[in-house]
Amino acid sequence: MIYRDFQGLKLSALGFGAMRLPVINGDDSRVDQAAVTRMVDTAMAGGINYYDTAWGYHGENSETAMGKALSRHPRNSFFVATKFPGYDPSNWGRVKEIFETQLKKLNVEYFDFYLFHNVCEMNIDAYLDDEKYGIYSYLTEQKKNGRIRHLGFSCHGAMPVLKRFLDAYGNDMEFCQLQLNYLDWTFQGGREKVALLDEMRIPVWVMEPLRGGKLARLAPDLERQLKTLRPDEEIAAWAFRFLQSLKSVKMILSGMSDMEQLEKNLRTFSDDRPLNGTEMETLLGIADKMLSSGTVPCTACHYCVSHCPQGLDIPHLIALYNEHAYTGGGFIAPMALSALPEDKRPQACLQCRSCEQVCPQQIRISEVLADFSEKL
Repeated sequence: MIYRDFQGLKLSALGFGAMRLPVINGDDSRVDQAAVTRMVDTAMAGGINYYDTAWGYHGENSETAMGKALSRHPRNSFFVATKFPGYDPSNWGRVKEIFETQLKKLNVEYFDFYLFHNVCEMNIDAYLDDEKYGIYSYLTEQKKNGRIRHLGFSCHGAMPVLKRFLDAYGNDMEFCQLQLNYLDWTFQGGREKVALLDEMRIPVWVMEPLRGGKLARLAPDLERQLKTLRPDEEIAAWAFRFLQSLKSVKMILSGMSDMEQLEKNLRTFSDDRPLNGTEMETLLGIADKMLSSGTVPCTACHYCVSHCPQGLDIPHLIALYNEHAYTGGGFIAPMALSALPEDKRPQACLQCRSCEQVCPQQIRISEVLADFSEKL
């Protein structure tokens, strides 16, 4: 196992993500405890010392399952991370109750790492309204009391949301967890987000390194390009090697559902093999090819916006459309749209086509927004 330095700690570069644990009969809320325990034992033996869970994973059962599995090992042999579930408005006023319950579920007296969960367009106002909800005050108090060793946040929001959160709380954040992989390096503005965090000297934790498994296998012609460069490297390993090449990244989380995935990842992280210039260029070129299929080539020039009688932020809507279309659904686009007034969502398009008259890319914007509305 390779390790990364963080504030005097040696963190395994591979973290065990507990969002996709083995379950019984396909029921996501019924965690297979025996299988989880075996996997955690194997992970510990393989050198993984970081375990990431959250309140909402597996129908609120992930923390309990991980608590049982980790309790078999000395407390000083692992780092455990969980999160305040601010993605659900019903939780905003329950920070103390939830925090105390999480300690019991994980069977620990303190959290090594604790996060504001999923900072995004939908909850940024609540997270920043400390007078009303007190989330920030409570968590920083727990850090002072030693019940949180390191405080950070995860973010699925766009760049403006990330900036707002950092402007308010950046001085207290010790790490940021981002959805990051060689697709989202450009697709979700990963490069710009990492650059902003670098400016603030906030290290990066990575979630979705394989983008929900999409990067575990590629089209045959794309796989051949990679095999030409590294014949012995598994295709999924390229996603991890990309992240190993980024100096800002200290932790790469992988949600592993079975022993086979765990053992493959342990082999990948037995050595550090960052990409060279040619390999990086090839991989990002492959990402461009993957993203060119099924997405709209908007360059965000904003010519369309000034010609929209509804005042829609068309480039932003198209970016969300691309995310939703490429992913085949998911929560990111609906979550971002829920923060917009109804008259600024795709359904508000009048189909007047004024925007299309000035689009340099000749995008049929009215049809894109109609398709987006139908998909939603």
